[in-house]
Amino acid sequence: MTMALCEFTDTFFQDILLESDAVEEFTGDVFFEKFCGHLVDAGEIDDADRAVYRGPRGTGIQVDGFGGDPVDNESDTLSLIISDFNQSSKVKRLTGSEMNRIFQRLSNFLKKSLDPKWRNALEETSAAFGLADLISHRWSRIDKVRLFLISNRELSERVDGREAEEFDGRTITYSVWDIKRLHRFVTIGHGREDIDIDLEKDFGGAIPVLPAQNSETVHESYLAVMPGQVLANIYDRWGARLLEQNVRVFLQARGKVNKGIRITLENEPSMFFSYNNGITATAEAVTIASLDGHRMMRQIRNFQIVNGGQTTASIHVAHRNKVDLSETFVQMKLSVIDSEQTDEVVPKISEFANTQNRVNAADFFSNHPFHVRIEEFSRRMHAPSPDGTFRQTKWFYERARGQYADARALLSRAERRKFDLENPRSQLFSKTDLAKFLNVWLGRPHTVSLGAQKNFVYFAEKVSRDWEKDRDRFNEAWYREAVAKRIIFKATERIVSNQPWYQGGYRANIVAYAIAKMAYDLSEMGKMVDFEAIWQRQALSATLETALAKVAREVDKILTEPPAGIRNVTEWAKKQACWDRASQLKVKWPKGLSDDLLSTEEVKEGKRRARRDQKLLNGIEAQTAVVNAGGPFWVAALNWGRERDLLSPADIGVLGVAAEIPVKLPTEAQSARAVKALSKLQGEGYEGRLHS
Repeated sequence: MTMALCEFTDTFFQDILLESDAVEEFTGDVFFEKFCGHLVDAGEIDDADRAVYRGPRGTGIQVDGFGGDPVDNESDTLSLIISDFNQSSKVKRLTGSEMNRIFQRLSNFLKKSLDPKWRNALEETSAAFGLADLISHRWSRIDKVRLFLISNRELSERVDGREAEEFDGRTITYSVWDIKRLHRFVTIGHGREDIDIDLEKDFGGAIPVLPAQNSETVHESYLAVMPGQVLANIYDRWGARLLEQNVRVFLQARGKVNKGIRITLENEPSMFFSYNNGITATAEAVTIASLDGHRMMRQIRNFQIVNGGQTTASIHVAHRNKVDLSETFVQMKLSVIDSEQTDEVVPKISEFANTQNRVNAADFFSNHPFHVRIEEFSRRMHAPSPDGTFRQTKWFYERARGQYADARALLSRAERRKFDLENPRSQLFSKTDLAKFLNVWLGRPHTVSLGAQKNFVYFAEKVSRDWEKDRDRFNEAWYREAVAKRIIFKATERIVSNQPWYQGGYRANIVAYAIAKMAYDLSEMGKMVDFEAIWQRQALSATLETALAKVAREVDKILTEPPAGIRNVTEWAKKQACWDRASQLKVKWPKGLSDDLLSTEEVKEGKRRARRDQKLLNGIEAQTAVVNAGGPFWVAALNWGRERDLLSPADIGVLGVAAEIPVKLPTEAQSARAVKALSKLQGEGYEGRLHS
C-alpha cells in the first residue's frame, strides 16, 4: 500500500464529509454521487441514478443505483450499482468472500425485480420500485447485465476478479471499482482495465497493415482494412469503452444509428468501403509480424476509436440485427500513441480527422477558448469575503480533470496550506458542474436529469454557437453570474435535504426543477435574480431560500406523481412532458422576493457594459498574440491561403500588415481580423497555431 494511495483515500473521505456537511446529505449518498461521477467520466456507465434498497435482515437483497434506462444506450445493457462505503479515512481491505457476498445481494435484487409479487409489494413512490419496474418492463430488450461494486476499500490482491455468468439467457458481468482503481483513474487516467485485442486468438486472425511513416517519425502509424464482422465482434466485447469519451458523448446526442450507414450495410454491403470514410483510431502498442513478405497486425493494446464511432456503433447494431457483414470492410487509420502523450495528441487527431459526421472538437475538448477563458477568470478573480475578514478566496474552475490535484501536488507543505485557503475544495467546480448549474436557468431541468454527460452535450453545443456569435458575452460579469448560480444550486441541495416533507431520493431532480421553475416564473414577470448581490454576499438571502423551499415542495409533487403508464420517477424527470407540466404550476412567491430581483432591462444594461469591457480586453489580447507570432508566421499563413484562393481582399490586407511585423504593427481591430482569417484557414486544414 503506497503513501499516495493513503493520502488519496484520506482526501477522498474528507471531501465526502465536507460535502455532506455543506448540503446536509447522508455521507453514503455523497459517496455514491462522487464515485459514480468518476465512472461516468471513465465511460463505464452513461449515467448514475440513485435508487436505494436494503432488504429486511436475512433476505440478502441490496441495490444503490443504476446506469440509466437500458434502451438509451446502443448495447441494450442494464447496469446496476451496489455501494460499499466504509466510514473511515484509512485504507481497509475488501476480501474476495466479502466481494462475492456483496455481489450476491445485488444479483438477488435483479432476480427479485422480475417477480411481480415481490415487486408490487414495494412502495410505489420509492426509487427501488421505480428501478424494479424499469427492469421488468425492459427485460425483453436487455442483452447484457453489468453489476458494479464501488468501494472505498482496497480489494485484496489475491482476488483475480469474478467470471461472467448467465442468467435467463443474458450474460452477467462483474466489475469492481475499489479505492485503488479509483486512485489510478483520478491520478493517472487509466482506471479502466486495459483493452487488449488479440486478433489471431480471438477475432479470426491477423489483418494486413501498411506502415504510414518513415524510420525517423516519432509515432508509428498504419493503414489497414478492418473486416466489418471483426469490428462488430470487438465492439460487442468492449462496447462504448472503445470510443474516446468525447466522441461517445457526441454519439449519444445524435442518435444511435446513422440511417445512411444502415441502408448501405443492408442493401450495398460491398460498397461500404467506397461510401464510408472509415475510422480513425489510436493504440498504446501493436504487435506486427511478417508473413510471406506482408506486415500483419496480430495484437492491439488499449485500442480507442477517436473518430468513426457512429460507423462502429452502426455496424455493431447491424450485426445484432443479423445483417450479413461478410462483404463489409472498413478502412482504418491507426496511430500508436504513448500513454503519457494521449491527452495531448488524441484530441488533435480527433479534431483534424475528416469523418463522416465531423466532430467539432471545439464543442467538447477542454482546450476550447471558452474553457480557457473561464479558467483564466477563476485563477485571477477573488470572491468577496463573506465573513468580513480580509481573506479572499477563489472559485477553482477545473476545465480538465485533475487540474486541482495537479496544482496542489507541485507545492510544498506550506504552499499547499496557502493554496487550500485561497482555493478551498468546496469552491471547486468542473465543466460538467458548470453545465448543470447553467442549464437549469435555461429551462432545461429535464436535460440536467439525463445525467452529467448528456447534459454537457447540450451545454457544449449551445456555448459553441454562442461563442461564435458573440464571444464578448463571456466576460467577468458572466463569470460572477455563473458562480452565483453555482451558489444557488448548492444552497438548494441543502434546503431540500432539510425539508420535513423530503423522504430521501430524487433530490437532484427536485433541485433542478425548483430552480428552473423559479427562473421561468421570474422571466414571465420580466424579472431576474440579482446575481451580483449573491456574488457579493457569497450566499443567498433568507427570502430567496424561503422561495426555493416553497417551489421545491411544489415540483416534488409533479415529479413523484407521474402520469399513467410511467412509474419510474427518475425516467419521468428526464422527459420534456415533465417540465411542461412543472412550468405551468401556480406558485405563490414570497412578497419580499422582489428585494432579490432586478428588471430584465437593468440586467441587459449591465451585460452591455460587461460586453464592451470584454471587447476591449479581446482587442488587446488579439494584438498581443498577433505581434508575438511574428512576421514569418503571417507570411506563411498568407501564402498558404493565397495558393488555395481562400482569402478575401480584406483578409489579404490584414494578413499583409501582420506579415510586415515588426516594421508595421497591426491595430487591435486589424489583429482581431487577422485572427479570424487564420481561424478560417485552420478550418480548411492549415496547421499553424497561435500561442498567446
